Amino acid sequence: MEFLRNLLKSKTRAVVIVSGLPRSGTSMMMKMLEAGGLEVLTDHIRTPNEDNPKGYYEFERVKKLPDGDVAWLPEAQGRVVKIISALLKHLPQTHTYKVLFMRRRMSEILASQQQMLVRRGEATDKVSDEEMTRLFEKHLQEVFAWMAQQSNLTYLDVDYNAMLADPRPQVAQIQAFLGLALDTQAMLAVVDPELYRQRA
Repeated sequence: MEFLRNLLKSKTRAVVIVSGLPRSGTSMMMKMLEAGGLEVLTDHIRTPNEDNPKGYYEFERVKKLPDGDVAWLPEAQGRVVKIISALLKHLPQTHTYKVLFMRRRMSEILASQQQMLVRRGEATDKVSDEEMTRLFEKHLQEVFAWMAQQSNLTYLDVDYNAMLADPRPQVAQIQAFLGLALDTQAMLAVVDPELYRQRA
């Protein structure tokens, strides 16, 4: 597996990014790409819990992108890193990016977020589902408009719901988009319908 990781890393200097709204399946995609042979950039600071029992795959310095902390990006070349959609616009033009953007039914995203807040003992009625849906949809429109304007960035929509129903076509699209000989069987083995707890 280490040989495969080094081979894949040598074949691409792009930063592979897994993005999307919170609770849209980004952690699952990170685990799939890791199984497929890509090296993940993560610091393991945020550990697995009931909300994400198989891990978050986060890299804390990503959160400092709005502050101009981009010195870690050369380290991310040829690797995969998770960056939520709200932070994508802070990526500098100095690198090439391939973005796998996770899409999930909005009702499921909201239900998953609500359940996470309940487990944390936080208020769940600060913003109505209708208003949150409106804000998220507006945000997505802005993000996709921004990505379409970036000459150094390409992206692929990945349907989380379709992935759980029939992952093979999705995995084939991901491999074609990245242009890498990934271990697709290992990626398919990661897909776990038992984690699909918030269904529309």
